[in-house]
Amino acid sequence: MVYTISIFSEEGLVITHSRSLTSGKISSQLFALALPLLLGNILQQLYNVAAAVIVGQYIGKEAFAAIGVAGTVMNLFIFVLVGGCTGVSIILASLFGSGEYHSLRKESFLAIVFGAGFTLVVSLVSIVLLSPLLESINTPAEIFGYTQQYLLIILAGLPATFFYNLCAAALRAVGNTRYALFFLMIAVAVNVGLTFVLVVPLGRGITGAAWATVFSQGLSAVLCMAYIKKKLPFLVPTREDMRYDGALLKKTIIFASLSAMHQSSLYIGKILVQGAVNLLGTASIAAYTATTRIEGLSLAFGESGTESISVFVAQNTGAGNKKRALKGFGEGLFALVALGIAASCILYLSAERSIALFIGTNQAAAIAEGVAYMRLVSFFYVLGYTGSAFVGFFRGSGRINIPFIGTTMHLSVRVVLSYMLAPAMGLKAVALATGVGWVSIVLFQAALFSGIRRRERKLELSDITTQRGFAPKHF
Repeated sequence: MVYTISIFSEEGLVITHSRSLTSGKISSQLFALALPLLLGNILQQLYNVAAAVIVGQYIGKEAFAAIGVAGTVMNLFIFVLVGGCTGVSIILASLFGSGEYHSLRKESFLAIVFGAGFTLVVSLVSIVLLSPLLESINTPAEIFGYTQQYLLIILAGLPATFFYNLCAAALRAVGNTRYALFFLMIAVAVNVGLTFVLVVPLGRGITGAAWATVFSQGLSAVLCMAYIKKKLPFLVPTREDMRYDGALLKKTIIFASLSAMHQSSLYIGKILVQGAVNLLGTASIAAYTATTRIEGLSLAFGESGTESISVFVAQNTGAGNKKRALKGFGEGLFALVALGIAASCILYLSAERSIALFIGTNQAAAIAEGVAYMRLVSFFYVLGYTGSAFVGFFRGSGRINIPFIGTTMHLSVRVVLSYMLAPAMGLKAVALATGVGWVSIVLFQAALFSGIRRRERKLELSDITTQRGFAPKHF
């Protein structure tokens, strides 16, 4: 699929290496967006997976468990940044769909300046609060040092994570997801190779895995920025664009902060759930670490669907084509439901082999707990994918508060049930809590979507009545 179109902006610039989604076959466009996003999400997971597998095999079970705890903590901060960039991408996609290229570049400038400043603050604060945070989630003493060493390096490297995700968000907004994937592939290959070299021959331990991750993230950011500067100059702010715009900055802060809260609430919930798991012992921690890695890969399908639906809906909403945006959501929802059913079957059938791949075949207790978790949670996966489609619609149409509210509801249910049931049920309690949370969020999303559609139909009927020159009778 070719990602290059040639159109002219209002300044006379040729706009290439981008894709307008406001016309053409919807299903093929969603697929063309989603496939690179899916591969990119899987590759993102491989950053942690590569470190976990190499550390688990060559350092030991305690270090492997530390990677699991560290992954939950660092994702809290990383996905605050990812969420903020996602909010920016919705604004960029809407401006691109409406052809407002000057505002598009102003938005890029504001996102770079204020986003970079915010990232530095997050990096410093997270480093200062790291030790109390690890204590608050009941990190066992035998893995505390490993976890802290790993996270100090990762958190110091957050600026590299921000710049890559901002560039990737800009590429998504203009329909170009292929090149962000290409640069990420290079970075992941470097990350895997460098992790092995630093951990095994050089004996740098868990800190070597952390340095490999930061270096590869920085590499992907540099490659992405160089590509945008050369091939997508209409996204690069000029001196004329580097000005304060209060209204646009306010919109940027609202969209970025709500999207960041959405992502951070998800990982705050995961940290709280990790606290419940940590009380169950090292075997349960190792099992949960393996299941979260597997789930991360599985849920990458839903996340790519969310992003593709979001970009499609945002571009068409910006262009004033709400009917096409709604049709794209419908086709995306159908595809994700089908994928959710397939994922449920695969996870159930492959649970034992998948868990053993991560923690080795000699950890019988951890494997048993992990298998029980995976087989129970697999029954609810279709609901997780359904919720992803709704998130894409709400986010793309500018209703970014709804995903935040829904995720908060889901995680409240998940955390409360996990702590209530874990002492009696073990790791299966977390699986059941996750499933009940997905049920609640989908019911909430479906009810709101139905209400939105009813209001829109009334407005459409009112417009038709006005255009025909008569008003409805009043009784």
